[in-house]
Amino acid sequence: MNATEIQNILVLSMILGFAATELISRRYQNTVTATSNDTKLEVFMFLSLVAITQPLAMLSTAKLGDWFAPEYKDLLADWPWWAMVGILILCDDLTQYWWHRLSHSPLLWPLHRAHHSAAYMSIRITYRNNFFYYLMMPGLWFAGALLYMGVSGMVYALYVVVKLGVIMGAHCAWRWDEPLYKIRALRPLMWVLERTISTPATHWAHHAITQKDGVGHYKGNFGNLLFIWDIIFGSAYITRKYPKQVGLKDDQLFGQEHWYHQMFFPLFQSKREFSALKKGGKIYSEDEPLAKH
Repeated sequence: MNATEIQNILVLSMILGFAATELISRRYQNTVTATSNDTKLEVFMFLSLVAITQPLAMLSTAKLGDWFAPEYKDLLADWPWWAMVGILILCDDLTQYWWHRLSHSPLLWPLHRAHHSAAYMSIRITYRNNFFYYLMMPGLWFAGALLYMGVSGMVYALYVVVKLGVIMGAHCAWRWDEPLYKIRALRPLMWVLERTISTPATHWAHHAITQKDGVGHYKGNFGNLLFIWDIIFGSAYITRKYPKQVGLKDDQLFGQEHWYHQMFFPLFQSKREFSALKKGGKIYSEDEPLAKH
């Protein structure tokens, strides 16, 4: 088997494994309140990412490399595996941290809003985003460039598997870190772990519907694979607690946005009275008086 086949098998196994934990723990049945609108958004975004966006980034960077920088082809092929992992972390995960952080700004929020519009946490929302959010994600294009420059396909495949395992684990309806916090002998390990990688406690806080409860922190905790970026850049907030509600307040007040508005903005724009997904729209703030409308 080649690297891509191994990656796909391992990713599929992880998806099935996390899905099983959600079902066996009954967290999925008890907490996931997805509508058909949610399902369409999540399914079509997943399919577009794996069938269009990712292949396009990989093929385009290879073709651009051949045209404009052929001297860089396989430049990194002799690097040891750990150096390849290091440059992937810097060029993929660190750039994704900043892309994620910037996507919470007024300019880019419409491209990321779909990820936060889910009123539940589950592995099914892992790839829930706007189509152009992934198309413009720097890390995806950097990864393609690094593969062109000789980063091993197997190293990249295993890096992707580990990263997706952490990200899916952070979104999983079954909060795997919760029972571990209760084991006294694991306290030192958990202290290190929650500051190194994204966990349900830190990432659920990022999806919280409010920050006023002292648990939610949607203005921080941006890390994907590594949470240490939040520690370094001052956006970390750790409570070891989980918000009572996740999602967006404006959806509670004004109703869900249609899946195609969320996925294809700005090509399709919302007709909702208050919306970030239309010309002149803005981010809803829980501190502003719109709640009385």
